[in-house]
Amino acid sequence: MDETTLPLTELLATDLDDGFTELVRTQAGTVRSVLLRLSGSARDADDLGQETFLRAYSALRDYPPERRGQLQPRAWLLTIAANVWRNHVRTLSRRPGVADGIEVTAIEVPDGAPGPEQLALDGARRARLVTALSALPDHHRLPVVLRHIGELSYQEVAGILDCPVGTVKAQVSRGLAALRAEPGLAADRATYGAAAAAAGGTTAKTAHEPARKERKEATG
Repeated sequence: MDETTLPLTELLATDLDDGFTELVRTQAGTVRSVLLRLSGSARDADDLGQETFLRAYSALRDYPPERRGQLQPRAWLLTIAANVWRNHVRTLSRRPGVADGIEVTAIEVPDGAPGPEQLALDGARRARLVTALSALPDHHRLPVVLRHIGELSYQEVAGILDCPVGTVKAQVSRGLAALRAEPGLAADRATYGAAAAAAGGTTAKTAHEPARKERKEATG
């Protein structure tokens, strides 16, 4: 469960503006990370993130306090983000000649990295990851990103995608298998594991325990 769920939803129910400020503060990073891995573009991730929160605020204004108090903020926001991204993809598909390149130079590395060499390595690894994720078909990419970057449960991902949990598990498994088979990620895979690499963490410890168990089951 989202650690901020109880205080955040109570705040949303009692004071929408303050609650929304807290919603942005606690969830903006997750929303942007998901959109960055989905779109492969830092510029698009920023634009789509802004649209996500604009839609979220508009929706919250129409919700009664009781409904705002019952939200699961992260899953709810990522549902909106996923729909915003899908609309973006459909719009691009109707624009002939629109570039579909991946902005690997725009991939950010968190502050506090050990030094320039490690920054370069992390930046290159993230670039390889974004390129590999962007090569996945949408029906594999979206479940993998929601599960391992959005840190949602299978049940939450199934709710967003409106499909059975078993289907989500199969899609995530196939998506991770495709990443494991990507030659460009071989070194990262050996060091971090498929799910940890998908999450973009700097160590294998950044992956959640369920993800580690999932990788173990998938690899036998």
